[in-house]
Amino acid sequence: MDYARLGQSGLKVSRIALGTMTYGDPAWRDWVLPEGESRPFIARALEMGINFFDTADMYSLGASEEVLGRALRDFARRDGVIVATKVFNPMGEGPNDRGLSRKHIMDAVQASLKRLGTDYIDLYQIHRFDPETPVLETMTALHDLVRMGAVRYLGASSMLAYQFARMQHAADLHGLTRFVSMQNHYNLVYREEEREMLPLCREDGVGVIPWSPLARGFLAGNRPAGEEAQTTRARSDRFSHALYHTEADYAVQRRVGEVAGRLGVKPAQVATAWLLHQPGVTAPIVGASKMPHLEDAVAALGVRLSPEDLRELEEPYVPHPVLGI
Repeated sequence: MDYARLGQSGLKVSRIALGTMTYGDPAWRDWVLPEGESRPFIARALEMGINFFDTADMYSLGASEEVLGRALRDFARRDGVIVATKVFNPMGEGPNDRGLSRKHIMDAVQASLKRLGTDYIDLYQIHRFDPETPVLETMTALHDLVRMGAVRYLGASSMLAYQFARMQHAADLHGLTRFVSMQNHYNLVYREEEREMLPLCREDGVGVIPWSPLARGFLAGNRPAGEEAQTTRARSDRFSHALYHTEADYAVQRRVGEVAGRLGVKPAQVATAWLLHQPGVTAPIVGASKMPHLEDAVAALGVRLSPEDLRELEEPYVPHPVLGI
């Protein structure tokens, strides 16, 4: 396993992060694995040197945090792993059960700490931008969590670049804790982040930890053009079908397969390796519902793509509308 600093922070994370949206309660999504089937993936990730685990309060409405927390207590030392979770999405029916108000952030972090069974969260991320809450209110609340010791580092997730810049500026202006990471939507079939967000992160020293590095399995071939979807998630994940469905997307999918065939590796390894080759990308966040998914992600660290390979993979791309924020 390779490790890298997360942005300009001193935090060292594995260059592959394990995302745990797949683990929790199948009643939330039919492709989610129950706890007994989830634990072997966390154990295997640790065996392979992965120290970076990403979840969110909304995943299985909290069950994902519980599963991850119990597994890490059983399989790892707390100071040997980096636990990341998120706040923003609805966790109840009340008007204050969502968003980035001071009230919801303070309530949500306490609930996440309890579910994770830990005294602190290494990386606490805002899941989306909240246009209904003043930026300074959010940044002050997050800063207070760091000062309290409940949170060690702050991260953000999908939003527009100007929104992220506003939040960082507010932190700088008022002497508050800055974000060290951006978890954004970025993969070979969605590269709009290359216009503004990625240059901003590189210039600002922010680590990039993309979600959906395989386009929710699309780049691994779980929805071949003109064929029936290959997995439960590919058949039932409406969000995936809304994101990746154009002829241009399928052209990229085919190109990934061609390059993988020439190199003698799997398409998933090529798609992950491409992200690892991108400037500023620290650690793609991979999901795994079958053990080969995890093995392929780690194997991607050894895939070397030439400048010609990179150009070939990128050539079919067609600009998209903004997706996933």
